[in-house]
Amino acid sequence: MKITQIETVHVGEFANILFVRIHTDTGLIGLGETYYTPEATRAFIHEVCAPMLIGHDARDVEAHWRRLYDATHVYGNRGNEMRGISAIDVALWDLLGQVAGLPLYRLLGGAARERIQLYNTCAGPLYARGIPGVPRKEQDLRVGDSRYEDLEAFTHRADELAKELLSEGIRAMKIWPFDPYVGESQGNYISYPDIERGLEPVRKIRDAVGMDMEIMMEGHGYWKVPAAIRIAEALEPYKPMWLEDFIKPDNPHALAELRNATSIPICGSELALTRYHARELLEANAVDILMTDVTWTGGIGESKRIAAMAETANLPFVAHDCTGPVTFIASIHLSIHCPNALIQESVRAYYRGFYGDLVTDLPRIEDGYAWAPEGTGIGTRLREELFSRSDTTLREST
Repeated sequence: MKITQIETVHVGEFANILFVRIHTDTGLIGLGETYYTPEATRAFIHEVCAPMLIGHDARDVEAHWRRLYDATHVYGNRGNEMRGISAIDVALWDLLGQVAGLPLYRLLGGAARERIQLYNTCAGPLYARGIPGVPRKEQDLRVGDSRYEDLEAFTHRADELAKELLSEGIRAMKIWPFDPYVGESQGNYISYPDIERGLEPVRKIRDAVGMDMEIMMEGHGYWKVPAAIRIAEALEPYKPMWLEDFIKPDNPHALAELRNATSIPICGSELALTRYHARELLEANAVDILMTDVTWTGGIGESKRIAAMAETANLPFVAHDCTGPVTFIASIHLSIHCPNALIQESVRAYYRGFYGDLVTDLPRIEDGYAWAPEGTGIGTRLREELFSRSDTTLREST
């Protein structure tokens, strides 16, 4: 089964998502995806990946990963390159599942569970549509489906949101109430009054629903060690499920300082690209929960290896998704398969909103749990109407 064409698909409305389709001489097409800097990632896919893959057997998934990874070592492979490789890898696994006639989780070795619990990342329908570090235009913030504007909700009425989520069977939620206080200190310092303001949503959740709701705390890598420790100390009485990326994972020993200073489990990190970076976190005893992102940190095969590394250390594994539908579906397959998968990230504003505008099939989600699709491969395809949209850009390599 030879690769005949590699195609990238970018829909302007969803500016950060880049889809990859790998065509074969059998007529089968594999679907992958990645997120952020789509133009740069698209250039890498067509300039480097396509010439290395076209004409080769699509079933040699692991060999292709190694060839692509090794080819990028001279100019770095932890940024656009790894996101491009990740998208390619997901598409190749999708093809392999189609050839085998199996859903992805079966192809990986079968199910460790029937379903995986979801937590809700409390973002809104337009969250992460912009470019990190570039302020959003005010008019961009007022467009979109407001039914699940969970960022606004956790900021101003976290108690009501917690009750609403529980009523749907969602028993875990992720919030980031300390982000507004990074400010002029650039994460070096946070005052106690700002800590008290940041704690307000957490207090509201505990007052409203007690310990029935797990709370994950997101830090987006903004904080330095002393400020992160100060925040952790203030959060301890509220017993969060984890602290995630309060410190960037680029210095695992600094992250280990935070872990040693708090009883709250440390989760990280979708920013640790490939097993080699994840290994550094484990060797430094920097995390209690190892996180990956299947379309950033190397793809399906690499994420499976990262999960196995966590299992070797007797640690749980979690898959990140706050991006696109292929990432979400592939992550559910992985979480169904991996014995040490703890819980699966989701954004209800996404899977009840624009995900359905982009792909044909979405996972079954009920009472706070997700089931993997039973179709072959990842179990979904791009909607045909995307290809006739005026804001869709296609690029093909043959």
